[in-house]
Formats: sequence, structure tokens, C-alpha cells
Amino acid sequence: MSLVFNLTLITIITLNAIAIILHTVPSINRQHERLFRDFELFSVIFFTVEYVLRLWVCVENENYHHPVWGRIKYIFSATGIIDFLAIFPFYFTLFATDLAVVRILRLFRIFRLFRVTRYSHAFKVIQDVLVDKKEELILSVTFVVFMLIIVSSIVYYVEHPAQPDIFSSIPATMWWGVNAMTTVGYGDMHPITPLGKFLGGMAAILGLSLFALPTGIIASGFAEHIRAHKAPVKHRCPHCGKEF
Repeated sequence: MSLVFNLTLITIITLNAIAIILHTVPSINRQHERLFRDFELFSVIFFTVEYVLRLWVCVENENYHHPVWGRIKYIFSATGIIDFLAIFPFYFTLFATDLAVVRILRLFRIFRLFRVTRYSHAFKVIQDVLVDKKEELILSVTFVVFMLIIVSSIVYYVEHPAQPDIFSSIPATMWWGVNAMTTVGYGDMHPITPLGKFLGGMAAILGLSLFALPTGIIASGFAEHIRAHKAPVKHRCPHCGKEF
């Protein structure tokens, strides 16, 4: 029964993602507007009932065992927030009059797609690896941010006299810094002075090295996780303690 429900839920989440994408195609939206609206209503009712039931039975989990504070803790957990964001936009737009707000909140419906991660082993592995390596990742990302600020500040003072409108401030130059360090290079901002070009090249080389840090950390985390789960199970004799 649990497998059937999980497959049904994954199917509805997948169909919601497809509906959100197709809804943005004008020709398809005009032709099947009623279908999209009815399916949205059905999905919201389904997800609302499921959210209420999960909120009711979450106290069975030892992490949320308290009848009041346990449910509050579940509401503000990552899982609870994703479940809430899956239904919140629909109810809010019933009372919203600002069309811009309505359009923004409709984007929140894509959070329904995140709910499928609960039933995917691959996403659970990714989550476990990120949790295990969170300190190393935070340290490497912090180092990248520091270097971005330093590089952008230096290039700002070098290029601002030559291009005051483009390199108008350090925050504006940080957009160039991101492009340079990730080697994307959109071309909307680029240094023209010899020193600025030299610094831009150094920033690109430095960026390749810095952004390899979190990649290597995550890769090592995956390798450790796979080794740990594929390691042979060792049994010991309860009497002599020898492995067999």
C-alpha cells in the first residue's frame, strides 16, 4: 500500500512539473486552459490532504514526538517547508490582487518537484554527502567569496578611472568577478587597461583552482559514501570474537 501511494505521489508531482512547463506555452495554455486549472485544483486538494495527514502523524517519529512542539518543529523542518510551499501559492493567490505577486507566487509551485527527493535514493545520497561535508564546503565557499571580494575590489580601483560607467562600484565589479572566476565571460564588462587585463587573466586562473575545491570535496564525499555502503559486512563469533 505504501509503495502504491508513493508511486501515485511521484506521478502527480511529475505531472505537476510538466503542467507548469506547458502552462507557459501560449498556444497550449489557450487550448487546454480548463484542463490546467482543474488539474491544479485537484493537485492542491491532494497535497493539502497529504500535508494535514503528515502533520497529524509526524508525532510517531521520535524527532517530532511532542504533540504540540513536535508538529511545530515539523512545520519548520526542510520537509515541512517544502510541503507547505507546494500548496501555499494557490491559497494566497485566491486573495491576492497584485498580478505581479501572483505571477511570482506561481513560480513557487515548482517546489512540488522537490518533494520527489523524499522517495529518491540518489537524492538521499546527495543529501547525506552534503551533510557529511558541510564544514569543508562552507570553508571552501567562504574562501571563494573572500577572493571574489578581493579581486573585484582591486580591479575596481584599476578600471574605474578608465571605465567609470561600467566599473561604477565594487558591487558592480563583483558581477565581472563572478564571470571572470567562473570563466563564463558574458562580455558586458571587461577590463581595457593592461593591468586590468592581467588581473582578469589571473582571476580566471585563480577561479579554476578555487571552484575545483568544492567539486573535489563532494567527489571525495561520494567516494567515501559508496565505499562505506559497499564494504563487506563482517560477522564476529560471540564467544571468541573472531571474524568469519
